[in-house]
Amino acid sequence: MNIRARKAVGCGALLAYLAIYAVATATLGGLLIDHVPAFVLILYYAVAGIAWVFPLKPVFSWMNGAGK
Repeated sequence: MNIRARKAVGCGALLAYLAIYAVATATLGGLLIDHVPAFVLILYYAVAGIAWVFPLKPVFSWMNGAGK
């Protein structure tokens, strides 16, 4: 698969993952809102806002041609 095709497939996968991740994160945050203090909720969203990138590191590598 050439680099342009890899980037197209990778971008599609990235967008799909981010959409699912955002819905799941917001849903869980909505469930927590009545049960935890505000600082815990802020910490949750801070961690969730950064954590999305770690599962995607292999996808980014693959898109850029590494791991052929």
